[in-house]
Order: sequence, then structure tokens, then C-alpha cells
Amino acid sequence: MREAMPAGLAMDDFIAACQRPLRRSIRVNTLKISVEAFLAQVESYGWQLTPVPWCAEGFWIARDDEALPLGSTAEHLSGLFYIQEASSMLPVTALFADGNAPERVMDVAAAPGSKTTQIAALLQNQGFILANEYSASRVKVLHANISRCGIRNVGLTHFDGRVFGAALPEQFDAILLDAPCSGEGVVRKDPDALRNWSVQSNQEIAATQRELIDSAFHALAPGGTLVYSTCTLNQEENQQTVRWLLARYPQAVETLSLEGLFPGAEAALTEEGFLHVFPQIYDCEGFFVARLRKTAPVAPLPAPTYKVGAFPFAPMKTREAQAVTAAAGKVGLAWDDTLTLWQRDKEIWLFPQAFTPFIGKVRFSRTGVRLAEVHNKGYRWQHEAVVALAGSDNPLAFELTAEEAQEWYRGRDVWPQTPPDSDDVIVTFQHQPLGLAKKVGSRLKNSYPRELVRDGVLFSAPL
Repeated sequence: MREAMPAGLAMDDFIAACQRPLRRSIRVNTLKISVEAFLAQVESYGWQLTPVPWCAEGFWIARDDEALPLGSTAEHLSGLFYIQEASSMLPVTALFADGNAPERVMDVAAAPGSKTTQIAALLQNQGFILANEYSASRVKVLHANISRCGIRNVGLTHFDGRVFGAALPEQFDAILLDAPCSGEGVVRKDPDALRNWSVQSNQEIAATQRELIDSAFHALAPGGTLVYSTCTLNQEENQQTVRWLLARYPQAVETLSLEGLFPGAEAALTEEGFLHVFPQIYDCEGFFVARLRKTAPVAPLPAPTYKVGAFPFAPMKTREAQAVTAAAGKVGLAWDDTLTLWQRDKEIWLFPQAFTPFIGKVRFSRTGVRLAEVHNKGYRWQHEAVVALAGSDNPLAFELTAEEAQEWYRGRDVWPQTPPDSDDVIVTFQHQPLGLAKKVGSRLKNSYPRELVRDGVLFSAPL
């Protein structure tokens, strides 16, 4: 650490910072609520919110009442905010800096979804995001977070990130490679992070990072932006990995300085214009961020030899699509022309139009939003579609009380004092969609997915 640390920083300050508890931080999900409206909504909660300088939607949070887990608050359950470490908000801010407005974005190592959801919010659900995760066990968590946040422009893949340069050459306007690393910056959150640390391990990880950044660079279109980041602190996995790419393609890549990314960025700026964030600088986790631009095409990699297989979906015919759209409108679900209807057997999905060029090039685990299943009485609308498409203040929604919303999240049926008029209603709390309920007599039958059901302490009834 002494070798990696800039001359202006002290080792004693670094050790002291690593021994302090990590400040918790959240990011407001502007796909569902504005920052101003969110701050007004939580004003009475006693939360002390301190703005994160590099993310307009980010706040460090301190609470008087820690008995209620942050993840069990009503605002988190309905996707109004994401619990995200402040320094991990930096890479996406860098990706969109200086007015960068990409349409096709890849997040190479996406789980659990903090950066994918941040990208989707900045894109305002437009364009297309390929979110890849190598670990099979983490893909499910990635999808759950994307669904909770009401995101509909993401395609999930499950590959080793080194395949994309060959499989999708020069296809993306922007790529985020938040690379697997030795995790030297996360000791404040995980005291065991360095238990298996070794110089040899750093060297092995750096070799993998070079292969990943090379692949990502080949998948980037000329003129596109590549952000490389890690949550580690040694130079071999950070500066040297980026220098390796610059040396490999000297005529095709340039560094974009992050000097003006936010007020105070110069405190972590390297001579190349990267951000090397030690924990004591901003009182957060350690992080590294570099921003690069591809200035010219490069020789393609050998074409992949695998077979993708036939795409199992077909676009819906106009008349059938109109019938689905009309039926969805009757229960309060609507979408714009950036999404198109596709079908596989009895499943109906909404795919982003910007996804179409990727069909047949790689295999997707899932894409867009699963809208409905066809059955003999019409359509069975899916939970993720309600969350993504119902919006806030839906005129066809039925607002629950806090007690009723708690019952909903626990997977129980709800017995409102005055049942709704319609048989199928979108139930909401704080005007945010929780799911679709069917009226059976005087009760509302719960359709909340079993895997999302919550036990234990939830938000208090009188809010």
C-alpha cells in the first residue's frame, strides 16, 4: 500500500480509515421518483442524508432507528432507492460524463446490479443494456434487482466476459468493465477481504483483467467510451492494466481525464487522469476508475466457433399485438414504441427495439420484460410487468394502507375495508405498484412472487 499510495497521503490515515465502519449510502432510482420527491417523502423519517459529490442521486445515510433494516423500508421494497456504496457510483458517472449519451451499453460484470440499474436510470429506460454475469448463482439476484427497479431495457447474459470481443465486435457505444479484483478497497465492509491476499494472486487476477479489457475494447465501437474500474488499490490491477491496453493499441485508444468529474476529484487524480480513490480521501471504500475512448477500429478477433441456436421468440402479428395492448390498458399497463411484443408458446414478452440487432449473436438468459401468459380466459399479467409498466399515480390502481402493504409483502391476501370495483387491480402503496391482485369476494388475492416474500420486521404501519 505504501508503494501504491501517492506522496500526499499518509499510511496512518489509510489504516485509520480502514478501521472505521463504512458509511452506508443509497442511490435514488429516478426511473420511479425524482430526487426532490424522494427527499420530501422521507423527510419525516429522521434520516440524515448527505449528498455524494460525484452522483446527483447518491446520498450517505445515517438513521436514528437502525432496528428496521434499510432493505425492509417501504421505499426500498418498491424500488425507490438502491443500497449502493458511494464509491461504486463513480464508474457509471464517468461513463456518462461530458454529455455522453450512449444507446447500446454493456456491463461486463453486472451482478448484483448496482451499476446496471444506475445505467438504466441515466438512460431513462431507453436504448439497450447488455448485463452480463459470469457467476450463475448471481444472475438471479441481478434479475431481481433489475425487476424491483422497474427496468425494461436490459438483456441478461451468463458468459465469461472474455467472449464478447469476438462475439459482438464493435457493437457498443459504451462499456463498463468493473473487473473482478483482489478487493483491497473493501476491508471496511469486509474485514476478511484480504485473508487470502498474496502478490501471486494479484498477478493472476491482473492477467485475467488484461484479457477482459482487451475483449471489452474489441466489443466497443469506434468513438465509444470504455470505463475500467476495480475496488482494489494496487497498481498492477489498476494503472498497469490500463497502460497495457494503451500500449497494445497506441493508435486506437486515448485516455479521457476525470479531472473535472466532480468538485474535489483532483484529490484522487493520477498523472494519467485516472481516479485512484484511497479510503481516507472521501471516507468511502477504495476504488479505481479509468475512462478511455476508442479512436479507431482494431483488427477483429477470431470468430467464435460456438452455435447460438435458433431464437425461440417471434414478433407478434399486428392484430394480435393490438389485442394484447388493449387488454393490458384495461388493467393499467402501458408502454411506448421503444418496446415491441414477442411471443414464445404462451409467453408474451416486451423486448427493447434496440435489442433486435443482437438476436442470434449471443444467447440471452432473458431480455426485456415478461408481460403475460396466455390462458383460456385471456392473459395472466406478470409481476415484473406490473412493476415496470404501471407507473406511479396510475388511475386504475388501488392504494393500500401501510398495514395492508405489509400483508402484501408477506405474501398474504388483503382484506380492504372498501374493496375495489374492478376484479383485477394494480395494488399500490405510496403510489408505487406492488403487484396485481384479483378480487375474490371482499378480499384481494395476493400474487406477490413467492421468492420475494418477506418475513421479519418491515416498515412501521403509521408512516
